[in-house]
Amino acid sequence: AQGALLDRNREAGRDSKAALDALFEAQRTLFIQCDVTEPEQLKGAFEKVIEHFGRLDIVVNNAGVNNEKDWESTIQINLTSVIRGTYLGLEYMRKGNGGDGGVIINISSLAGLMPAAFQPVYCATKHGVIGFTRSIAVTASMENYGVRLNTICPGFVNTPILQSIDKEENMGQYYSYKDEIKNMMQFYGVMDPSIIAEGLITIIEDDTLNGEVMKITASQGIHFQQYNQLPFSPSKR
Repeated sequence: AQGALLDRNREAGRDSKAALDALFEAQRTLFIQCDVTEPEQLKGAFEKVIEHFGRLDIVVNNAGVNNEKDWESTIQINLTSVIRGTYLGLEYMRKGNGGDGGVIINISSLAGLMPAAFQPVYCATKHGVIGFTRSIAVTASMENYGVRLNTICPGFVNTPILQSIDKEENMGQYYSYKDEIKNMMQFYGVMDPSIIAEGLITIIEDDTLNGEVMKITASQGIHFQQYNQLPFSPSKR
């Protein structure tokens, strides 16, 4: 297995690469500094990956922020860049366009399935990721792209984004609710990122999964959101 890491933060990216280098051969991973909100940077990153590894099989759109004060940038990072990353992935992987097929996994949140009172814009972007991914998964199936698209919705995970609730510059008018959010975290539990990786591997390995919404919580572990069947089945083109 080979993989590329994209991060706006050079230090964080280099640290991740160093950790992987300790486990695998250095040439098997690539770090690309990239701001996902810059279309040319993101496109350039995809081009570098193809150039370095010769192919693309898996895309994980994972960039996310919690910033209710600068809510426009939250939409740019959490939703617009996920859409762009998905379209770039499809461009390189879909059959009929020179690709060999593959899988795209877009990271949403449980806030994509329920209201989040003190994070309304974050919540909107995560709902958007689910709606977009489920829709494009149907398109991919109809058009025989050979690419599966799925969403993962974790609960609270022990990553730096959790620290954003303590910052007024992130929470804006909702900063005064930080203790309520901390109480929610305590109630629902905070998970280790390794269980999210486990869910990711499940989606990569199970080629029957397309358009699915995987939920990961401290209490129930890995399970799937159940939706009503569509009243009609989209036909293959």
